[in-house]
Amino acid sequence: MAQNRLEKLENHVLAVIEGRRTGPGPTVLRGFLGALSLVFRAAVQSRLWLYRQGILRNHLLGCQVLSVGNLTVGGTGKTPVVESLARELQRRGRKVAVLSRGYKKTQPTLGRRVSGLLTGRRRTQEPLVVSDGRRLLLDSATGGDEPFMLASNLPDVAVIVGRDRVKSGRYAIQKLGCDTLILDDGFQYLRLKHRLDIALVDRTNPFGHGRLLPRGLLREPARNIRRAGFIFITKSHGDGADDLKAMLRRLNPDAEISECRHCPRHLQDVFTRERKPLEFLKGLDVAAISAIASPKGFEDSLVSLGARVLHHKRFADHHRYTQQELIEAINRGLARGAKALITTEKDAVRLPHIERRDLPVYFLRVEIEMLSGSEAFRDWIARICFR
Repeated sequence: MAQNRLEKLENHVLAVIEGRRTGPGPTVLRGFLGALSLVFRAAVQSRLWLYRQGILRNHLLGCQVLSVGNLTVGGTGKTPVVESLARELQRRGRKVAVLSRGYKKTQPTLGRRVSGLLTGRRRTQEPLVVSDGRRLLLDSATGGDEPFMLASNLPDVAVIVGRDRVKSGRYAIQKLGCDTLILDDGFQYLRLKHRLDIALVDRTNPFGHGRLLPRGLLREPARNIRRAGFIFITKSHGDGADDLKAMLRRLNPDAEISECRHCPRHLQDVFTRERKPLEFLKGLDVAAISAIASPKGFEDSLVSLGARVLHHKRFADHHRYTQQELIEAINRGLARGAKALITTEKDAVRLPHIERRDLPVYFLRVEIEMLSGSEAFRDWIARICFR
């Protein structure tokens, strides 16, 4: 119940930010959030200045550290980019670890957190190892859905979760023998010195309505993208994105800019792991369920692949499903004549197991496809691997 109330509040605030709620109440709330954004901007810029001046210290770990992140909150398609980068580095001989914060993983109980603070145990807690590069060690509830998904798809890459990624990095180097660290969602993580920052920009909403949190979706001012050495324009339409590239070039004259899109590859049964080709969707009546930052893009991709989406249910980003919610989604799909329930790969790791399934449940496997700048990106990878 508490989770549902929090999700409703998140959805309401997002609707206010995007202007989908009108009237005196939302107008007042937008004004209040705008004032808070000014305070947030000052705090963000002050923190950056303290790191630039050396007052706040960033750590060197003696290995390659690459950051993949973005300026906005959620929805840029970061996980497939991290997966693609890790796979390419591993293929070229690097021993890779992905360091994640593990957003919305299951947290310890209040009693355990208080006990940890009183005993000092929390400060000495080891990072959570989702995968050691040989086997999966944690589930999605404990390690987080995105780290678990990465670990499942990258059998030779270590995936480590922890708020303190300096400590996680040391663990990866000393215990697992890693020589290359990828910071998942690490553009704002300045405690660990980066060799290179890769910034992702969503083609469909590049700068989060142009305002900082909490009035918009920006984590820091757009001009801070000048820290990036590489910029990926994600969810591109293949049209060249000339206007967006020109804007990014003004903000960052030196970065390489590449376009990529998220390309569906196949369907996979969530429970049996059976694969179906994309042609399976042509003319198929389906229901859709998702809990991601940009559900419309997922639903549009089903339509573009030929499916008829008869029913869709959206939850807040990173929602952890109950058995009853999954059963209700199946039943509503059946009532509308659907022949399958389709979800995303991120959602698939959060679906509970149910014995009886009156509809097959598939996730849509999506991978990155480079549309431009692939040669420059490969050259950059080669420079890292073979200095």
